[in-house]
Amino acid sequence: MLLLRPIVRGSWVLQRTPRLAAVAWGAHPQVWTPSRTHGTWSLGDGSRRWKVTAVGALLGLGAGLAYGDHRRRAAEAEPDAEAMPGAPYPVFTRQEVGRHRSLAERVWVTYGHEVFDITDFVELHPGGKSKILLAAGGALEPFWAMYAVHSQEHVLQLLRAYKVGELSPEQQSQPTQGDPYAGDPPRHPALKVNSLKPFNAEPPAELLTETYLTPNQLFFKRNHLPVPAVAAASYRLQVEGPGGRVLELSLPELKRRFPKHEVTVTLQCAGNRRSEMSRVRQVKGLEWGVAAISTARWGGVRLRDVLAHAGYGEEEAAGEQHVCFEGLDKDLGGAAYGASIPFRTAMGRGADVLLAYEMNGEELPRDHGYPLRVVVPGVVGARNVKWLGRVSVSREESPSHWQQNDYKGFSPAVDWDTVDFTTAPAIQELPVQSAITAPAPGATVPPGELTVKGYAWSGGGRGVVRVDVSLDGGRTWRVAELTGEEQGPGRAWAWRLWQLTAPVPPDAAELDIVCKAVDASYNVQPDTVEPIWNLRGVLSNAWHRVRVTVAEE
Repeated sequence: MLLLRPIVRGSWVLQRTPRLAAVAWGAHPQVWTPSRTHGTWSLGDGSRRWKVTAVGALLGLGAGLAYGDHRRRAAEAEPDAEAMPGAPYPVFTRQEVGRHRSLAERVWVTYGHEVFDITDFVELHPGGKSKILLAAGGALEPFWAMYAVHSQEHVLQLLRAYKVGELSPEQQSQPTQGDPYAGDPPRHPALKVNSLKPFNAEPPAELLTETYLTPNQLFFKRNHLPVPAVAAASYRLQVEGPGGRVLELSLPELKRRFPKHEVTVTLQCAGNRRSEMSRVRQVKGLEWGVAAISTARWGGVRLRDVLAHAGYGEEEAAGEQHVCFEGLDKDLGGAAYGASIPFRTAMGRGADVLLAYEMNGEELPRDHGYPLRVVVPGVVGARNVKWLGRVSVSREESPSHWQQNDYKGFSPAVDWDTVDFTTAPAIQELPVQSAITAPAPGATVPPGELTVKGYAWSGGGRGVVRVDVSLDGGRTWRVAELTGEEQGPGRAWAWRLWQLTAPVPPDAAELDIVCKAVDASYNVQPDTVEPIWNLRGVLSNAWHRVRVTVAEE
C-alpha cells in the first residue's frame, strides 16, 4: 500500500517561496541540491547521500494501519551519520507556513520549532487526503494528541526526512493544546490497557468467565476517539426518514413512544486474539488477548420500531439497503465514527437490534455509549456504534473510514503493498470462537485433577453446540460442559461458558491444553493460525492453546 516516491527538494523549493529565495545560501559551503536518484538527497559535491523513505501515517485516521511498516522501512534506511552536518535551514513565520495549504502550493506543517513539507506523502495517507490536509499550513500537535502512537522518537525521525525549515524563534511557542482525552471517564484498575489514547482495554482472562454477565466496569473497552461528554437534557437522536425528513427524538421520548426490549448479547472486537496472529507474522492493530469479548443484558428500544415510526417498512429490504449509524465521537476535523449494517438485519421479523440505554440494568456507562448506543446481536463490535447521534437508510454502506477502509479480512498473501480495501466486504457476522480463561498460560498446576474453563460464541445467532478440550495438544479430546442461557435457534446472541474437569495424565511434566468450538451450522475453528493470518489481525479464531507445567505446589 505504501510506495516509496522520490523526495526531491532543493532549489526548486526556493523558487516557489519568496522568503526562501531571499536567503543567501551561497555563503555556506554545503548547499542541498535535489538528486534525481529515487528517494535520495545529495550534497552539492554528490559525495554523500542521505537515504530517505516514505513516512508512515503522520496524523489522523488510519495512522495505526501503516505504522509498523513505516518503522520497518525506517530501520532499513538508516541515514548516513556524516550526511549534511550543520546544513542550514531557512526560517519561516507561521503566516508563511500557513500559505502552504494545498497540493498546488505544497503542503507544509509544523511540529515544535520545525517546518516540514509533506506534499509527497499526502497521496499515501491510509486515511485519505482529506484527513491529512486538515493539518495543512498548521501544527501537527493537535492531531497527534488524538493518537498517542506518534509520541515516539523514531516517528519524529521519520518526520524529519521532510524538514524544510525552522520556525521564527519568536513564534516557536504555541498555546498549550488541551488534551482531547482529559474528559474521559475513570476506569477499573484491573483492566489490561492496550492503548491509553484512545482508551482500549480488556479484563483479565481469569475474571472474564467468573460470571455469565460481564460487570460493566470489566466489560472490554474499545474506543476509536475521545469519549464525548453528552448532556442528556439536550440530547436528540436524529433519524432520517424517507424523502430526507428528519425525526428528532429525545431520550425520554424514545422511552415513552416505544416499548422497552431486553436482550442478552455478547460483543466481540474484530481484533480479539490478534496477539496470536502477531506471533506468526506482525500485523497492524492493538495487541488484544482473549478478552476483547464480553456479555451484557442490554435494555432499550428496537431499531425496527424506530425505523417503522420514521416511515420505513420491510419492503425496503427488496433492494440492497443499509442502515447507517453516526456517533457523537469525532476527530479534530469533525469526522464522526460511523458504521452500517444491512437493512434486513435491522428490519427482519423478530430483529433484536437495539437502540440501548441500559446495560446490565443500569444506565449506560460513558465508556459504553451514554446516553444511547446501537447493539447489533451476532455482528462484529465495530458496527455497534456508541454515543449514537444519527440513523439513516442508504443504498450505500456508511462512507466512514471504519466501514470502508478497516475491519475487513484478506488472504495471507495480501500485504500492505498490495492491499485494496475496496475488494473485500466489511465484516458483519463473526466466525465461531472459543478460548481458555483458566488456567493461565505458563501456570503451574498440581497433579491429579485439572479444571479448565473458557467461553465459546458464534456470530449470526448460531448457537454453540459443543466445545472439545484436549490436554495433549489435540491428540485426544474430551467434551466440556456448557453453561449459560438457553437461546432459540438463530437467536443465540450470547456466549456459552464451558468447563471441563479431567485427570492429569500420570507422569506428565507439561500439558498443551487446546479448545475448539462447534456451532449449530457445524462450523468449527481452524486448528492453526497460519492459514487465517491477515494483515489487520482480525477474525483470529484458531484453536486456542495454553501450555502449563505440572508440579507439586
